[in-house]
Amino acid sequence: MFFHPVFSPGFLRKLFHCIFVVVIASTLLFPAVQPAHAQTYEKELNIGAKSTLTITNRNGRVSVIASDDEDLKPLLQATSPGAPIEPRDVSVSGGEITVRERPAKDRIDLTVRVPARTRVKIESESGMVDVIGNLALAEVITNTGTIHADVPLDDVRFKFLWQASRPRFLSDVELPKVKEGRAGSYSISGKLGAGAKKSKDKKKELPTAEADGDSTQPPDDSEDGNGKKPDDEKKAAKEKLVQLNLTTQRGVILLNVDPSMAPNDLRERPLTEAARAIVRSGDGPLIDAIRKVSPRLFGDYASTLPPPREEPALVTMRPPGDVATRVAPQLVRVTASVTDRNGRAIAGLRTSDFTITEGGAERKVVDVTPATEPFNLILLLDVSGSVEERIDFIRKAARDFLHTASPQDRIAIIGFRDDIQIISDFTTDRSLLSKKLDDFDAGGATSLYDALGYSLVHTLKPLRGERTAIVILSDGDDNRSFVPFPAILEATIESGALIYPLYVPSGLIPEGSVPKPTITVDPMRTRYLTITTRAAEEGQKLADVSGGVFYSIKRLEELQKAYDDVVAQLRTAYTITYSSEASATNRRLRVRTNREGASVRLSPAISAPKQ
Repeated sequence: MFFHPVFSPGFLRKLFHCIFVVVIASTLLFPAVQPAHAQTYEKELNIGAKSTLTITNRNGRVSVIASDDEDLKPLLQATSPGAPIEPRDVSVSGGEITVRERPAKDRIDLTVRVPARTRVKIESESGMVDVIGNLALAEVITNTGTIHADVPLDDVRFKFLWQASRPRFLSDVELPKVKEGRAGSYSISGKLGAGAKKSKDKKKELPTAEADGDSTQPPDDSEDGNGKKPDDEKKAAKEKLVQLNLTTQRGVILLNVDPSMAPNDLRERPLTEAARAIVRSGDGPLIDAIRKVSPRLFGDYASTLPPPREEPALVTMRPPGDVATRVAPQLVRVTASVTDRNGRAIAGLRTSDFTITEGGAERKVVDVTPATEPFNLILLLDVSGSVEERIDFIRKAARDFLHTASPQDRIAIIGFRDDIQIISDFTTDRSLLSKKLDDFDAGGATSLYDALGYSLVHTLKPLRGERTAIVILSDGDDNRSFVPFPAILEATIESGALIYPLYVPSGLIPEGSVPKPTITVDPMRTRYLTITTRAAEEGQKLADVSGGVFYSIKRLEELQKAYDDVVAQLRTAYTITYSSEASATNRRLRVRTNREGASVRLSPAISAPKQ
C-alpha cells in the first residue's frame, strides 16, 4: 500500500527538517528510551535561575538543557548502557554534580534540565557535551569530546580554544579568523549579535569624538527617547548576554549546528568542482551545508555568481515529487514499482491487481502495462585511494555493468575521489563508454556524498519528469565530503531518482587475484572483508528512501548477480492509467495492490503523448 500527497519542494524540505528536529530533541530530552538492559537514575535538583552548576563526568555524555518554563523543576537524569547506577556513582552536593569513573561499557550519561540563565561549568575527557538554551554562561573543558552549543545568538561573547590540535569546528554563523597561539594552540574569540554591533558602532564613533575634542567627555546619564537610562539598558543587555568559554585538547566544536549534520571533514578548504556545482544548483540545504564548512571561500565564490533566475517560460520543469501526468481530460497516468516484503520487484501484475483512490474517492483503473520508457542511469565509481591499487578491477566491474544494462538506457559515468571526474556524459554508445573508462585517474580521499549531491541536483536536474537512477560502486566510506549524509537523504527524496548502492569492501577486491586462497590463512585479514557498519546503514537508507535496493557484496561473483538484479528491478515497473475528474489538481493518491505484504512506490511522472 502507498500514499503519496503531491507536495511542493519547500513543504518537503520543511517537513524533513521538522522531523529531524523532533528526533534530535527526543534524543536529548528523553534519553531514558534505552535498550532493555539500560539503567536509569533520576534526582531533582535544588538550584534556581542565575545559579552556577558544576558538572564533572570524565567519559560519559553531558547534556545541559536550559528551559524558560518556570513550572519545570530542575532535574538530573543519568543513564548507563551497562552496569546498574548506584547512588555512589552520581554525587550531588549543592551546585556540584560528580560522576564516578567507570569502564567505557558502563559509562554514565547525564541529561540535566535547568532554568534559563543558569551558569554551568562542565569538565569531561572523551564524552560529548551539549549546552542548549538560554544560559548565562557555559564553560566547558574536554580532551577529545565534541562540544555542541546551541544558544540564542542575539548577544554572545565567546572564546573557543584548541590546546593541542588545529581547530575543527562548524558554525551556523560566520566566525572571526583563527588565531595561532603558543605551544601549538589555536583560538577563535569575539562577539555575535548585539555585542558585535555595539563594538562596530563604537569604532565608527571614536574618530568623530576625537576630532571634536570630546573624547574625554563623561558619559551622558540622561534618559533616552523611551525614558530609559543607560544603566537600565546595560542591565537589560546583561540579562540577554550568553558567554561561551569552550576549551578542548583535540575535540570538535559545533555552534548552533546539529551534530548529525556535521560532515566527516571539518577543515576549511577550497570549494571543489562538485561543491561549486551544488552552489550553482540553488539547492538550499546542500548549499547551507557547504557554507558552514567553508564560510569565507563559499562567500567569495557565491559573490561571483549572477543572481538566480527563473527557468524560461517556454521550458516546462516538473517539480520534484510530481508523480502524475494528465494524458487526456479524464485520464491520468502514474508509474509504479511494486515490491514484496524483502524489497524484491513483483512482475506480472495486471489491471485487476491495482486499486487507486484520488482525494479519498476510488477511481477506475483503465490500463496497466509494463513501463518501457528508458532510464537515465548514472554510474558513480569510487576511484579514491582505497581502490587505487585495484583500478583494473574497477574498470572491469564498470564494463560489466555497461554490458548488463538495457541497450536503450542512457548512461553517464562519474568518478569520485577528492572531487568528481566526469568520465562520460549521457549516451547509449557502449563502446564509447567503455573507451572512456581508460581515461580516469585514481587516488586521494573519498567524497561520495558530494558526488551524489552533484549527480542529484546538477546532472539529473534537467531530467526531472524522466526515469532516473544512480548505481554506486564503492566501499561506502565517505571521509571528505562537504555535504553531510542527512542533507543527501533529503535531496534524494526530492529528486525522485532510484539509488542502488553496490558496496564492495576494499579488502575483498585483491582476494580474487590470489591463485589459491586456501594456502594462506590470515584471520586478521577477514576483519577487512566487510562493509563498515556506518556505510551499510547509510547505504540501506539511501536505497529505502529512493525505492532502490542496497547490495552488500561479500563475494566477487555476487557483483554480476547484483548487476542483473538492478536491471531487473529497473525494468519491473508499471504504467497505470486511471479515470480522473478534470477539475482534480492537487491530487492525493493512494495506490494499492492486492498482493499480500506488497508495497507500491510511485516514480516521478513520465512525459507521455496524449491518448
